[in-house]
Order: sequence, then C-alpha cells, then structure tokens
Amino acid sequence: MKHKKIPWWMPQVGDEEYKFIKKALDDNFVNEGPLAEEFEKKIAALTGAKYAVSATSGTAAIFLALKSLGIGPGDEVIIPDITFIATANAVALAGAKPVLVDVKPEDLTIDPEAVRKAVTPRTKAVIPVHVSGRGCDLEEILKIAKERGFFVVEDAAEALTSEHRGKHLGTFGETGCFSFAANKTVSCGQGGMVVTNDEKIHSRLKELKDQGRPTRGTGGDDVHYSIGYNFKFTDLQAGFGLGQLSHLQTRTERMKKNYELYEKNLDGVAEVQILKTDIAGGETPQWTDALIERRDELDAHLNKMGMDCRRYWFPIHHQAPYHLPDDNFPVSTKLSPRALWLPSAFTLTDDDVLLVCDEIKKFFRK
Repeated sequence: MKHKKIPWWMPQVGDEEYKFIKKALDDNFVNEGPLAEEFEKKIAALTGAKYAVSATSGTAAIFLALKSLGIGPGDEVIIPDITFIATANAVALAGAKPVLVDVKPEDLTIDPEAVRKAVTPRTKAVIPVHVSGRGCDLEEILKIAKERGFFVVEDAAEALTSEHRGKHLGTFGETGCFSFAANKTVSCGQGGMVVTNDEKIHSRLKELKDQGRPTRGTGGDDVHYSIGYNFKFTDLQAGFGLGQLSHLQTRTERMKKNYELYEKNLDGVAEVQILKTDIAGGETPQWTDALIERRDELDAHLNKMGMDCRRYWFPIHHQAPYHLPDDNFPVSTKLSPRALWLPSAFTLTDDDVLLVCDEIKKFFRK
C-alpha cells in the first residue's frame, strides 16, 4: 500500500519572509543594502565569527574565500573525493588545481592521512567538507596545515548551527563557507556566506565580491583598488533569509529528532548503517544519511511507496571534468554507491519517519 508523500526535503515559507521582502520593496532598495548587512551580522553572530560577507551562492563563497587568500593559477587545493562538485568547481574557478583525496569510511569526511600524503610544494589550501553537518577531523587537518604552511577553507555548506567541541563549524580555518540554497535549513533561494575572524581577509572579500571596491559605491566615479567581480547579494534574498532565521530553532530540533528516530528504530537492521552524527556534542544533521546494502533497490522501493530519498553524489573522480582511476580512492569508490540520504525534511512528523523505518525493515525482511 502506497503511503502519503513523504519528501526527502521540503522548503517552507512563512509570513516573516513576506514581511522582510515587502520591506525591501517598500524601501525601493532591492539591490544589496541594509537587509543584506543585517543578514550578514546575524550569520556572524550565529556562528561566533567576527565578520561575514554574503555572496550569490555557496560556490561563489568558496571561490571568494580562495581568492581572498591569494590562491590562483599554479596552486593546488586539496579536497575530498566525496562532496558536491561545487567544491571542485570553485577551486577551478579560482584558477587552481583541485587535488582529490579519499575519505574516512566511518563518516565519509576527508581523510587526514590522505591529505598528508597529497601535500606538495604547490599546496596552498585544503577544503574540509562537513558532510551532512558532521565535523571532519579538524584537529588533525589544522595540525597538518600548520606544519606544512597552507590555509584551511571550510566547506560548511551543510553545517549551519553545527558545532564541534563548542565552536561553530566554519570558524576553525581562515575562512568558512555556507550555502543558503533551497535544500538548506535557511534558504534564500540561492546564496552563500563567507565567515572569518581576520580583518584583512574580510576587507579583501568585500573588494572581491564588488568589483574591487572596499565599500559600496555609486556605480559612477568610484575608486576600484583591485580587480573584483560581481557576487553581490540582494536585499530580496536577504529578506527571505532573515525571515527564515525566525524558524531556525524549530527546524533544527525537528532535524535532530528525525535523526534520533532513524538511529533508534533502524538499530539492529544489519543492512543499514546510519552515519554517526554527534548531536550531544553539538552537531546538527542537515540530513540523515546511511550506508545501505542493495541501496538502489531500496531507493526504488521507497519511491514507489511515496517516500523520497536522495542518492549520494558520485565520487568527484568519476565526474568527467576531474576523471581519475579508482586506485587512490578505495573508500569513496566502494561506499558512494551504498550511501543514501533518507527523508530528512523539517516538515516531517514522528509518524512519517516511523513509516519510513517500518518500510525499510519490511524490505529487508523480504
């Protein structure tokens, strides 16, 4: 019997978003302005960073972070083989070479030992990705970066509100980058943010995102101190984000509850391994993900039952622009085809999650 539709993810818009967007329209200021500045300040305060600079997307945020550190042609940037392709594309956009390394089998985050082996004289940065809000082994990554003299740019696109040892993910490295795409806890439709505690990096980020101007100009006789780009946010997007922030606590609580229900009710199902999220330690699961035997069969079955999942990314080394043989990526090659995001929307109820758990158990009993 097919159940009601249970989405993998479902964006939600409330009255607060309309109020902020109406303010931008009423003020007749829909470009980047006071609402964008307010949104930046709120994200800085939320993450505990001194500075936050908005951008058009999470990809643009990573690109700007790399450029702010002087990274460009001839440089190498180490990234994990399991991540959304935007991480690699942002490196390529900066003119640098993405160097792929394998991930850890227990959580699919970047393997510090693989990072250590990949370092060359051209290595200028590493981008650890906090997959589904799980913090990678930051202590070891930071130690290697300090020993070998390169930067840490965190891809925290999936880690808003997620903490590691009392500190917000995205604030350990020189910069941290967030996404506000439609499938995130706080969405602006599209959008990104770079946070940093370094005043010089902050100033450089502002120049880079706005045509080389350190402060907002007129579009006329402005002084442009360097080459820059146009990655400005808008007050319409910021208004949407400010409205979304009012729902942040209830949404993250629901996402944590989803994870806890999956973990408890799928315990003992030998074919399913829920990837560990340390909720007690401060991590927030952006989505609940698992390693599953016969993943594609289960995914197809759940889909027929009206239960949407999302299959994991292909390893980056399988994508045409970055294609490499499997030899150096045994973990990502083996586990990516088994990885699945279960229905994780903050619109779900306990009953929704329990229905999914029951259907998974029935599938494997057969």
